[in-house]
Amino acid sequence: NEESTLDAILIRLGEFGRFQTVILILTCLPVLFNAVSSVTYIFTAGNVAHRCNISECVGPQSAYDEPWVKFAIPMKGRELDQCQRYAPRATTNWTTPREDEQYCTADNFNQELTEDCAHNFIFRNDELTISNDFGIYCDDEWKLTLTGTINNVGQFFGIPLGGLISDRYGRRNALALGGVLSAIFGIMRSFTTTYVPFLIFEFLDNVANSSLYSICFIIGIELVGPSKRVFACSIITIFYAIGEMLLAVVAMYYPNWRIILRIFYIPALAMLSYFWVLPESVRWLLSQERETEATDVLKRAAQTNKRRLSDPSLDKLILANREKLSTQCGGRFPLREAFGKLFFRIANCSLCWVVTVLVYYGLSLNSVLLGGNKYYNFILIAFVEIPGFFIPCLTMDRYGRRYSLCGYMLLSGLCCLCTVFVDSEHYYMQLSLFLVGKLAITAAFQVLYFFTSEIFPTNLRNSLMSFCSMVGRIGSMVAPQTPLLAKYYANAPAILFATFALISGCLSLLFPETSNTILPTTVHEADKIGNKRSASDPNSSTFNLENENTYM
Repeated sequence: NEESTLDAILIRLGEFGRFQTVILILTCLPVLFNAVSSVTYIFTAGNVAHRCNISECVGPQSAYDEPWVKFAIPMKGRELDQCQRYAPRATTNWTTPREDEQYCTADNFNQELTEDCAHNFIFRNDELTISNDFGIYCDDEWKLTLTGTINNVGQFFGIPLGGLISDRYGRRNALALGGVLSAIFGIMRSFTTTYVPFLIFEFLDNVANSSLYSICFIIGIELVGPSKRVFACSIITIFYAIGEMLLAVVAMYYPNWRIILRIFYIPALAMLSYFWVLPESVRWLLSQERETEATDVLKRAAQTNKRRLSDPSLDKLILANREKLSTQCGGRFPLREAFGKLFFRIANCSLCWVVTVLVYYGLSLNSVLLGGNKYYNFILIAFVEIPGFFIPCLTMDRYGRRYSLCGYMLLSGLCCLCTVFVDSEHYYMQLSLFLVGKLAITAAFQVLYFFTSEIFPTNLRNSLMSFCSMVGRIGSMVAPQTPLLAKYYANAPAILFATFALISGCLSLLFPETSNTILPTTVHEADKIGNKRSASDPNSSTFNLENENTYM
């Protein structure tokens, strides 16, 4: 009976009342923190603009930009080469350096012969990253991009671990534990003095932190009524974009990697309080047969929302839940059954995650390499995610999850492809394509999260979402290396992003449609999603919510 489902009770409680609002605010803060942790390496391990120190020409007040620099250092694209200089002529007469005189000319250098800088540099500004703090330049620059890869390797291991903890020990415990451990590792990282310890704490931080976003998203999905799922999760995901923008603003005004880490990680210790202030997910409690705790949370929600909830309705919920769990194969954690019945769905979902994560992070990372101010570029790329999170609200219910996901991925792929044909001198055109591409892939990411959370059963929802997200980390491991591809062919990253986005967009049409369906509790119910019978049979567990209204 559909009246005994948790979704029906949430409708009577108020699909998005005061109780849900408070929980939503509490889950938004870890999402903001997760955003910072995921991309902080862009500013802590970024390459600092520098050039060779031309000792023959340096005066007391010499700066990065000097009139004679164009004679002494070759250009690389639109910037000065950071690691090469023109060789001095052996027979030249060097004048005494004076700050009020241009004392180096083109005749002083052999512009057909270059040589290395020998780790003696002049910096454009006072920005401090591990590059100039630990002496990582030129041939060692791979260590900077490796930081981003290690960050995502940590996420690769941390996401499934967090998912397992969440499904076995509860959403609340996993969220609080991951947040506190991440804060501790981040603070310790800010005190490191050499590269290897920095890398170790970067890895541990993201092992602990990586599952926070998916856990908060699951809480948002499981917390509200069916018609408010999209809105609630859009609010949660907006805080991810806010976190990215906040990171860029802090990095712009405090260009010191140690200060940046402490500003964000010290306040994150407050997540220790979540062990006590955040109520556990009702759906998770029911899936674990912790019925008394589940009904207590529902009664508390009814009281907070000023709604009446009768005991008979709770009794019906408990009886229906016991019946579902009694027919479930594989116990409370039926992973083998899920991979047997849902294998193609899991494989296709994992591929979509790889591509979406690759393009999403790849566009963000490459945005700081565009012309102009790198902080403003990053803020714009992050800001455009906000409409990207809300646009699915307009399309997912109207056109369905499948067509929305396909359309957004194709649009992002086409934008990446168009950048190949735009010359680097047309900065605003390049930036516009970047922004539209990022908006589209953000919208695709939002739809993909909904798909992943709606096509898997409650007792495996976070584990299977975490598995797909873990596989998706392959994309984010590759993304930090894409700027290196541009050294060999400038358009290589864009072609890579476009190709995979277009292919995955077409494959997304093979997913079952989940719009307006009840969240499945068991693997059997999840397997029936998209089945024609389940959309019209009132005895089916995945009976369409639009039809439900005629029976209630």
